[in-house]
Amino acid sequence: MSHVWLVARREVRTRVRTRGFIISTLAIIAIMGGYAGLMSFIGQQSGTTVLGVAPEASALAEPLRASGAAYGQTFEVRTVPLPVGEQQVRDGDLDGLVTGTPEEPRLVVKDAPDSSVESALTAIAQQRAVDAEVARLGADPAAVRAQVDGAHVTVTSLETDDPHRGERMFLAIVAGAVLYMFLITGGQMVAQGVVEEKSSRVVELLLSTIEPRRLLAGKVLGIGLTNLLQLVLIAGAALVATGAAGMLALPSATLVGTLLWALVWFLLGYFTYATVLAAASSLVSRQEELQNVVSPVIMVLVVPFVLGVSLLPGSPESTTAAVLSMVPGLSPTLMPMRIALGVAAPWEIAVSLVLGVLALALLLRLGGRVYAGAVLRTGSRVKLRDALRPT
Repeated sequence: MSHVWLVARREVRTRVRTRGFIISTLAIIAIMGGYAGLMSFIGQQSGTTVLGVAPEASALAEPLRASGAAYGQTFEVRTVPLPVGEQQVRDGDLDGLVTGTPEEPRLVVKDAPDSSVESALTAIAQQRAVDAEVARLGADPAAVRAQVDGAHVTVTSLETDDPHRGERMFLAIVAGAVLYMFLITGGQMVAQGVVEEKSSRVVELLLSTIEPRRLLAGKVLGIGLTNLLQLVLIAGAALVATGAAGMLALPSATLVGTLLWALVWFLLGYFTYATVLAAASSLVSRQEELQNVVSPVIMVLVVPFVLGVSLLPGSPESTTAAVLSMVPGLSPTLMPMRIALGVAAPWEIAVSLVLGVLALALLLRLGGRVYAGAVLRTGSRVKLRDALRPT
């Protein structure tokens, strides 16, 4: 393992110190922070409606403030004189101005009225009309209102509804997208590194002191650690940004657990695809030929992400998704998405891990053999059966 770690350390030091790695990591973190801040600002702005109330309709101010929660909004109510209020509506400082009387309110808006404000005013006016009629008949409006408010339907749910389902879905899609992006990036870095060393004949010098399989293992491990470092930094920054912006109300244990599982599946998926891509790229000697051998592997990696975003939003507990998430090659993207949704059973996770590790062990043996048989052959593309042939 000393030779493997020597190669791995070389890869980590070479890549982590590059300007591209530093700038890309900081840029992604900055973009995520800016996006979280923007979404928080937009959410606060869209959730608050500023209303003016003329003095003659001031009795409606408090009922309006109280009714905002029923429409998922915050009604900020200000008492303003009628001429000033109309001008503020024209200038956009007020979303609407309530005039008239409490029994017959009028809503002055710049163009189209906000449906929630219109509905709230209508409900308040109707309630005041009912109270007036109840009082005319000799009953106590407050007592009648309390009796009406106490009437409700009793609901019995056979299954507990998850109040965080939307947030879990958002987290699952983000986790799948990030893993998909990092798996492709890491795999392509390995493939490009193999071809660069082969075309420059550096690999011949390296193989004079180290076995091919150990060189391959060290390169895959080093680039994997580099990508893991970047993934941890970005994921940690994302958790901090979303938490500070209030975008996710999920328990901390759920967020941390999802992150840890994502890291586990990233490692398994990365070593699987990186091994295949390293072996495939050793068959060619030029960067121009690299895309021909890399594209089929990348297409396989695209499939689980597309399946995840297609199946899981409509049917999180889909049997098809559950079965596919245990298939090696598909599991590194699908399983963490199902874990984020909270629909993956422990036995499914265990089976998926075992199958993934077994597949990785087989691919490491096969990929190492292909790499050893092809990496020293330059010129035309090496056929797979020739690379597998014992030397």
